[in-house]
Amino acid sequence: MMMPIDDTLGAFVDHGRIEVQPTSEGALSGLNFALKDVFDLAGVPTAAGNPEWLATHPVPTQSTPAADRLLGAGAKLVGKTHTDELAWSLNGENAHYGTPVNPAAPGRIPGGSSSGSAAATAGGLVDFAIGSDTGGSVRLPASYCGIYGIRTTHGRIPLDGAVPLAPSYDVLGWFARSPELMLKVGNVLLDRVRAPRKPKKLLIARDLFAAVDVTVRDALQPAVDRLIALVGSSEEVDVIGGERDAWRNAFRVLQSEEAWAVQGEWITAVKPSFGPGVKERFAAAAVMDPAEIAAAKPLRQSIINRINALLADDAILVLPTAPGIAPLRQTPDAVLDVFRARAIELLCVAGHAGTPQLSMPAATLDGCPIGLSIMAARDCDEDLLSLAVELGKV
Repeated sequence: MMMPIDDTLGAFVDHGRIEVQPTSEGALSGLNFALKDVFDLAGVPTAAGNPEWLATHPVPTQSTPAADRLLGAGAKLVGKTHTDELAWSLNGENAHYGTPVNPAAPGRIPGGSSSGSAAATAGGLVDFAIGSDTGGSVRLPASYCGIYGIRTTHGRIPLDGAVPLAPSYDVLGWFARSPELMLKVGNVLLDRVRAPRKPKKLLIARDLFAAVDVTVRDALQPAVDRLIALVGSSEEVDVIGGERDAWRNAFRVLQSEEAWAVQGEWITAVKPSFGPGVKERFAAAAVMDPAEIAAAKPLRQSIINRINALLADDAILVLPTAPGIAPLRQTPDAVLDVFRARAIELLCVAGHAGTPQLSMPAATLDGCPIGLSIMAARDCDEDLLSLAVELGKV
């Protein structure tokens, strides 16, 4: 059946304009959702943001497990949403399919690669939407579009039936406009769900706040203050210190190595016409320096050890989600690249460590949303979702 939603935002893909009824009643009955077009849905093509991918891959016969879980919990699926090509961008501007409207900041990019899911949620076309996050593709659009978005613990939600980008970083995430719904969806999607624990200490990422403009820090400070009051115990810490460039570069190197490992054979055979940015990143990934890769791997392990120690004993880390508000549409590529690098300095921490991070709509700046993030130890996704609910009551 054709999708009944009037897509005024350009959020949904044409080949995924479908409606799938829930398979049973459950906790999500009466709600509808959208699925990012890197996830398979039985009987519906997956394009992963690229027309040549669409043309060279068979229609899936099975759905990604997350879709089945949500349908089984009573939610209705109302379409598949736009993504940047093979999910390798943070902008949301697709050279083949266009740019979804950012409902919270028209004239500005929605953020990628989960652009359609973020736009559909922010614009009220759906109650919630599924995205994926490798380098920030849920967290950054959540900040740009003024909604909640979570990057889950790596490996906690099955990624069968998902187009991979960098498997040791790829996770499923979701967007919603309220923390209560974020938690409700989490109770359906997360494996091994347990009762949430209250954080014992709030860690304020001093160096990461120092990395963003003072206007961003000032805008976020009232939300930080509310968090401190809610938790009751806080401490300023340096997360990365003087190694911001090294952590960002290690992410670039390892993501590129994995991206070419999983997609290089197809790219070599098909020679797809990628758009700006994606084209250059895959070209660079094809000729990675083995010495760079060898140096990045032990650095990542040291990062994992550092973050695990920092987040032990039910601590929660607080950091800015993004270096600023959403850039304007059609911002020159060179300017976006600089902004992207600054964003990755903030976003790569959870990616390297495999930890969950939740971006919350905390403030506005120049009339545009800006998000505040909370991060917890691995498998503590419930604690973040519950804390967001509590903060929403303050």
